Amino acid sequence: MPHLLLRALPLLLLLAGLLPAAEAQKARRGADRALPGGARRYSIEQFMNTTRLNGRAFSPDEKLLLFASNQSGVFNLYTVPVTGGSAQPVTASEKESIFPATYLPDGRIVYRHDQGGNENHHLYVREKGGAERDLTPGANVRAEFGGWRRDNQAFYVLTNERDPKFMDLYRYEVPALQRTLLYQNTQGLDALDVSDDERYVALQKSNTTLDQDMYLYDTQTKQARPLSPAGGSVAETPMDFDPSSRYLYFTTDEGAEFSYAARYDLQTGQREVVEKAPWDVSYTYFSRTGKYRVTGLNEDGRTSIRLYDAASNQPVDLPAPPAGVITGLSFSPTDRKMAYFVNGDRSPSDLYVYDFKSRDALRLTSCLNPAINAQDLVDSRTVRYQSFDGMAIPALLYTPQGARPNGVKLPAVIEVHGGPGGQSTPNYYALGQYLANNGYVVLRVNNRGSSGYGKTFFAADDRRHGREPLWDCLAAKKYLASLGYVDTSRVAIMGGSYGGYMTLAALAFTPKRFAAGVDLFGVSNWVRTLQSIPPYWESQRQALYQEIGDPDTELERLKATSPLFHADKIERPLLVIQGANDPRVLQAESDDMVAAIRRKNGVVEYVVFPDEGHGFAKRANELKAYETTLSFLNKHLQPAN
Repeated sequence: MPHLLLRALPLLLLLAGLLPAAEAQKARRGADRALPGGARRYSIEQFMNTTRLNGRAFSPDEKLLLFASNQSGVFNLYTVPVTGGSAQPVTASEKESIFPATYLPDGRIVYRHDQGGNENHHLYVREKGGAERDLTPGANVRAEFGGWRRDNQAFYVLTNERDPKFMDLYRYEVPALQRTLLYQNTQGLDALDVSDDERYVALQKSNTTLDQDMYLYDTQTKQARPLSPAGGSVAETPMDFDPSSRYLYFTTDEGAEFSYAARYDLQTGQREVVEKAPWDVSYTYFSRTGKYRVTGLNEDGRTSIRLYDAASNQPVDLPAPPAGVITGLSFSPTDRKMAYFVNGDRSPSDLYVYDFKSRDALRLTSCLNPAINAQDLVDSRTVRYQSFDGMAIPALLYTPQGARPNGVKLPAVIEVHGGPGGQSTPNYYALGQYLANNGYVVLRVNNRGSSGYGKTFFAADDRRHGREPLWDCLAAKKYLASLGYVDTSRVAIMGGSYGGYMTLAALAFTPKRFAAGVDLFGVSNWVRTLQSIPPYWESQRQALYQEIGDPDTELERLKATSPLFHADKIERPLLVIQGANDPRVLQAESDDMVAAIRRKNGVVEYVVFPDEGHGFAKRANELKAYETTLSFLNKHLQPAN
């Protein structure tokens, strides 16, 4: 289920002014000094000069890779030769972040961007002369690229232009880009894949956290029929049709705690298991020509990718990365080459290309700021601790270099991910590294309700928000105390999106347990949030109500779990960061929370960024937000000089 608030890309500027010069200087103080363990301390500017990448697509002749990079300050498109060399800019936006969708066979480029973070992405084609053409015009239209037909003569697009609540499926023929409606969504059955013969469209309906049904839509009869077992709590998601249009591959947790890969025979209706593991199978799909099949596993938060020869189902060796893990495989049009990212705790995602014939892997980017020595950064450690009821809670621990039991006691930050059903994973985490580099222990909690640990754990937060998941965070303080190097009187809680809600809930419902809180675009009022979800989330509305509460029938219950209605109980300092264009958590959520605290003369700092939505798209805003965060924590968690 596309969980509420789960995707927080980027974040945040205005209202409270950003950071006074004196406070900014304090945040920078200590840069270039050595930490107790001998590691060098870096400034926020140095950390933010690390580049982030997004997307990848091969050119038709397979000589170039297209990707997005924020090296200019916002995401723009670049190309780099697959043989290596300097990346060349394709776009030069100074306002909106631009992300790649695909190349057309004639060399034109399709990409997407929204307006100021409002998440109403349109698809655009960049003509050979550089002109931009909007393929999905409309003031409130949202569009998504849906992938290619395997013959490369058509691609698919989802758009809500007909009805803001539902995404319809269109086929675009190349090169003229004439479109044809394939599936009109009128019942909240979301289109996820199309068979290559275009006879069938695979659909999904989200009922509850644990109950997601598959349907098969016949483009000839215009009828959809259910494929999932009737009754019970089974989560099934269509993944990909095989190249022969004989099988629909999908993930399911029928009869199991973790999801596994299976396939449905379109001719006989038989289902068979394809691949199981002790962890969730996150996805499985075929390459461009169908020569390979890829499966991704979520192994305790780490991505593990398996590659198979589709004809024989025999494993194909993947290149061994120098450090970190491989993520995001993309294939060239002929399947001769493969592009992917390598990401690790100490290294942000870098782009690689692999040649199947020569078996050579080539690194195409170097995204970590060369002024930063990776040896000065820290590795996360996966830990587990017992919560109040004995449930084992997974978490990622970042320990500053030089910390040791019975040594100097350090302040700490407990960080909560978005979601509700998100997951903190051991990838490069810029804010966590920045805090650890400045002497903070960071514990990223995967509280009950997080994905990746089985469906029982995943559903354990349903209708318990503000209670048991929060109590998992309280138990995290006991775990930090057991380390021997954390001062538990100086522990803050921080989070973005749903994690921001958890921060507000912690300060409102357990007002003496944390020294401070940092809320990034977090929910303060479930009633307003659930009543104002984006229209294109309509197909998940009832599932959200089942998990969190129905604002039409459970008003008092939602008020009881909404921090806004308990703001008078907040005693500890709070920093609130908000994007003015956020379509998921409206600015009014943060406005009201800040006003309520100020009415009681509470300590609250407020930063609003007028050109951001639900996350950071602009590097300068992200830098200022992180700098503000460290300054706030130093002010309230560090001992007075």
